[in-house]
Amino acid sequence: MTGEVAVRRFPTLTVSTPRAHVRPLQAADVPAVAGIFADKLTQRWMPLPESSGPIDAVAWCTEMAKERRDSGNGDHYGVIRREDDRLVGTLWTKRTDWSGRATEVCYAVAPEARGYGLAAEAVLALAIALILEHGFQRLELRVAPGNIASRRVAEKAGFSYEGLLRNAGYAQGGRVDLESWSFVSADLR
Repeated sequence: MTGEVAVRRFPTLTVSTPRAHVRPLQAADVPAVAGIFADKLTQRWMPLPESSGPIDAVAWCTEMAKERRDSGNGDHYGVIRREDDRLVGTLWTKRTDWSGRATEVCYAVAPEARGYGLAAEAVLALAIALILEHGFQRLELRVAPGNIASRRVAEKAGFSYEGLLRNAGYAQGGRVDLESWSFVSADLR
């Protein structure tokens, strides 16, 4: 059909940084992912309505990740800290637009790994791999105003602030505005 782009399977990728290794989630990651999603601060900023209930870590690491990857919508990744080989974070991509070669990146980090720059390092590594190795042109982050730590991740990873999307998302308290941040292929020059 003219003007339509076929849905593609999201690329399987693994990237490494000096301090972390980013790879697709596996069933063995369930306990660590469950711990991250059970954390009160993580829950406060999760982009889900409170009525959705807790995230099922088994499904998140297995069938949900596979469904998202196979549908072309995105993928779920674990952030493994190199110094001790522990999963200390999770990244996920969603809302992939294959015609525009764009996707949204989200993240959550274990409490003991926060404040060390690992999230920004992992997000930037994922952005670079998606742009250079898989032809993406734009990655987006959406941050609820007040989530200072997440805003710092966006800034440290080299994303540019684009503006406020009014009433565009959810956080634990209900509907929220979202700051829009982007990283585009031109940012690599």
